[in-house]
Amino acid sequence: MRIVANGIGIEVDDQGLPGGEPLLLIMGLGMQLVAWPEELVQLLVSRGFRVIRMDNRDIGLSQHFDELGKPNLAAGALRHTLHLPVTAPYTLADMAQDAVGVLEALGLASAHVCGASMGGMIAQHLAARHPQRVKSLTLVMSTSGARHLPQPGWRVRSALLARPASSEAEAVVRHFENLLKVIGSPAYPPDPERLRQRLRATVQRSWHPQGTARQLMAVLADGDRSALLPRIQAPTRVIHGEADPLVPVQAGRELAQHIAGAQLDLVPGMGHDLPLQLLPRLAEGIALNAAR
Repeated sequence: MRIVANGIGIEVDDQGLPGGEPLLLIMGLGMQLVAWPEELVQLLVSRGFRVIRMDNRDIGLSQHFDELGKPNLAAGALRHTLHLPVTAPYTLADMAQDAVGVLEALGLASAHVCGASMGGMIAQHLAARHPQRVKSLTLVMSTSGARHLPQPGWRVRSALLARPASSEAEAVVRHFENLLKVIGSPAYPPDPERLRQRLRATVQRSWHPQGTARQLMAVLADGDRSALLPRIQAPTRVIHGEADPLVPVQAGRELAQHIAGAQLDLVPGMGHDLPLQLLPRLAEGIALNAAR
């Protein structure tokens, strides 16, 4: 269903008992709410959570911002590398305000929050700037953006910058298959047919590369969130793959070190994805942290 949150249209999926513990899931760069596997949602619902997934602004079925134009990513990346200010069409703090708007629209004063990758960056803003809204915080394969942290290698960067051969659905599906081969979990390769079906359904639902580009500019403009981390009061769990080639594991360790009382769960063989085999471990981690 589409709701008005923070003055814009946001698509949400709301599952579980209305009186269950609310849990807001925030996805990463260019990813739709369906990137949270339905199997994970059901594991969480069975634990008593009311699971709320959302399409971030500019992606999926949420409001797009094409009127803001296509950003110059090369210039933005160069300015970021040179430690110069980057201007973005909107900010990660704006996207955190969208999440607050979702809770308000659903009549919820607060919720447990889990963010993956860029969603974890948004969740850091949410927990630091709106502490009364966040009961507990789980950060999956995310980072503070601190400058000293290791960066992805050129193979990963090349895969990220690659474009589909065409805008045809099957070409886009193949593009995402190739990307996931590079950044996915080496110890937990996906079933090829299941992955293809999920990607095909995702692309048919929506594919909006301009929105991804604007979201990436927001990440570049946000820079280093280290100063925000001490402001996070919610019980926090950091879950990170030891084999993550996109956001190396040192980023997870650093988050846990700088958030008071944070617990760290490092997962051997996990890359930058949510393998089916690891969903019970992820659900357990969210539930244990919520119980704190």
